[in-house]
Amino acid sequence: MKMTDLIADMILGMFDDDNSTIQIQRNDLASQLGCVPSQINYVITSRFTPEQGYRIESRRGGGGCIYITRADDKNAAVVALINSVGASIDERSAKANIYNLNYQNLIDDKTARLLVAATADSNLRGLPAEVRNAIRAKQFKQMLLAYID
Repeated sequence: MKMTDLIADMILGMFDDDNSTIQIQRNDLASQLGCVPSQINYVITSRFTPEQGYRIESRRGGGGCIYITRADDKNAAVVALINSVGASIDERSAKANIYNLNYQNLIDDKTARLLVAATADSNLRGLPAEVRNAIRAKQFKQMLLAYID
């Protein structure tokens, strides 16, 4: 398992059903995992984003800590992603968002495969890149809206 996956899994494991906010001491977590603190920062900024339903708050001084708050339910995280997708999205960004939704258990494996297939460049062959990306963004948002309960 990659170090980034290990860090993300450890952070996710800190959440429970009763508490949607966790507090992390970056240096303590880094020493516990045997990595550098910047790796903790990387994982937090790349995998715990508002688009994925997380809010990050950093406190400095006195040892400092990072608070991570997750959306109360899966639908809120999906809606946050929908709201973050602009007027266009390229295939690579769409895949990254789909991977993150799946990694966070917001969508299952089959749904992830369907979304990747539906947002592939091969479906929009022959169109200029800016038109492809605009159509993909609209389709991606509509598919995510249809997925919400």
